[in-house]
Amino acid sequence: MAQALGNLRRTCRCGEVTEAMIGQEVTLMGWVAKCRNKGGIAFVDLRDRSGIMQVIFEGEGQDAGSLRSEDCIAVTGTVAKRGGAVNENLRTGALEIIGKELVVLSESLTPPFHVRDDIDTREELRLRYRYLDLRRSSLTRKIMLRSRLVQLVRDFLSGESFLDIETPDLIGSTPEGARDYLVPSRVHPGCFYALPQSPQLFKQLLMCSGFDRYYQIARCFRDEDLRADRQPEFTQIDMELSFVGQDDVMDVNTRLLEYVLSRLAPIYDDLEFPKVLSEAAGKAAERIRANGIPKMTWQEAMDRYGSDKPDLRFGMEIAEVSETVRGFAFPVFANALAEGGFVRGLNVKGQGGMPRKKIDKLVETAKTYGAKGLPYIAIGADGTRKCSFAKFVSEEELDALIAAMGGENGDLLLFAADSFKVVCAALGALRLSLGEQLGLYDKNELCFLWVTDFPLLEWSEEEQRFTAMHHPFTMPNLEDWDKIDTDPGAVRALAYDIVLNGVELGGGSVRIHIDTVQEKMLEVIGFSKEQAEAQFGFLLTAFKYGVPPHAGLAYGLDRMAMILTGSDSIRDVIAFPKVKDASDLMIDAPSAVDKKQLDELHIAVVEEKTEE
Repeated sequence: MAQALGNLRRTCRCGEVTEAMIGQEVTLMGWVAKCRNKGGIAFVDLRDRSGIMQVIFEGEGQDAGSLRSEDCIAVTGTVAKRGGAVNENLRTGALEIIGKELVVLSESLTPPFHVRDDIDTREELRLRYRYLDLRRSSLTRKIMLRSRLVQLVRDFLSGESFLDIETPDLIGSTPEGARDYLVPSRVHPGCFYALPQSPQLFKQLLMCSGFDRYYQIARCFRDEDLRADRQPEFTQIDMELSFVGQDDVMDVNTRLLEYVLSRLAPIYDDLEFPKVLSEAAGKAAERIRANGIPKMTWQEAMDRYGSDKPDLRFGMEIAEVSETVRGFAFPVFANALAEGGFVRGLNVKGQGGMPRKKIDKLVETAKTYGAKGLPYIAIGADGTRKCSFAKFVSEEELDALIAAMGGENGDLLLFAADSFKVVCAALGALRLSLGEQLGLYDKNELCFLWVTDFPLLEWSEEEQRFTAMHHPFTMPNLEDWDKIDTDPGAVRALAYDIVLNGVELGGGSVRIHIDTVQEKMLEVIGFSKEQAEAQFGFLLTAFKYGVPPHAGLAYGLDRMAMILTGSDSIRDVIAFPKVKDASDLMIDAPSAVDKKQLDELHIAVVEEKTEE
């Protein structure tokens, strides 16, 4: 029968027991991972967040033989060397506890799945019982590393004179970006708060207030579709600085990343992560310390890799061949160039013998990114050629195209011909897919990159107007400002992203602090003076009282933790994540609420009519 804790006090955690403690009496508390009864001796594997410790009960302690998996227990006993085989997979594998006293603190039902790492249980079931899933050591260590990661960030930023300041979670709705989560107000009938997509406006107001270095581990909310690296609620490492420019922000954050990475190795070891992760972090820190983080303009990244967040762990750069194929009779190339588009290609080295079925899959991948097809040339090891558009080109033209692509015997050349946007998207996606399929990079390597000089604006086909690529408070590069009326798409922004292994780890920009520039920016993206005042009046007013030049950046903490723990999904580093439809399977949210609550909020739920 379960008992109260009484006067028992835990002396240490399971993973904290060391050989230096042999002969000492300890009290451990945790959950039964496994219980084995063998010939009058009960072997109990006791688990807590730090690891597993084997406890042996003999004689009167034989009651231990009736323990069940996940019973919560307290054990008092003496630390000893293992009498049997050492478990090399456990930090405490050479030790055991000779049990003297056992207290069952609470009994467990039979769990819906085995609480261990080597299980093949549907994620939906594990998420429904997330509190059990989190007991698995593989998840426990990831959540613990995330915590230690946050502490390192806090330590660095505090040492750089940043102030940790909270901003509101109940704010006004924003017109740009993803959809807001709305919160109805009981005392203001018909009015709504919004949950923040980021603390952007408030951190700029803090700069106006004189707090020249701010940071926050900020909760943010976006009502958008989910994917492996996205959740409806997420956490940012958010910061803002005054009296700085782009290079200053990048310098602080380069040093932040070196600081964090160089201190992760002992944390990885303490939490028993694979050595490859600590080695990768150490190497990345050394590279940053020696050479900083490389920089690349947005235009260069798109031209070379088809992506504004290129994965630099492998090559396979995009080749520009528009001029080489100009005049070719091949309609796909000719039509794209006639419409102002581009012809570009990928040289997949050593894959000239790729089976047709695999090439067809690549074609389908390209089509999902807007390409109309994927012309190709397969060069055999013996120099023979299979060209999907051979009837439209001469041998001389084919020779020239292969040469322009750097093609050699055994290579596969893939082409996309379309608008800049489609060509980049298709070839960028193919490059990533092929890099993974062909094992062209070390999955544990950490490869950082700064991407700069983003366009200030992008054209929205849906709205038929220019919109801010980042947000409407991003400072333009004033060298391009004279183009804002004649060629808005050519104006560059003082914006920058930090990229890690093809993932946008964080993004930021210099903010507009010149009122005439801010007014023009809002005008260009379609705001009338009245609309601007209604949406951002408080900020625009604050800017009339001496706003300093300021800039900032925000990291996705979940994404950072995902990559640094070697995880495939951010759900692995979030204690209680949502699933694809943004629901929480464990607490069954979202859910219907009582009519009385709706009445107090002046809300009526209207049932959707179905057609008969």
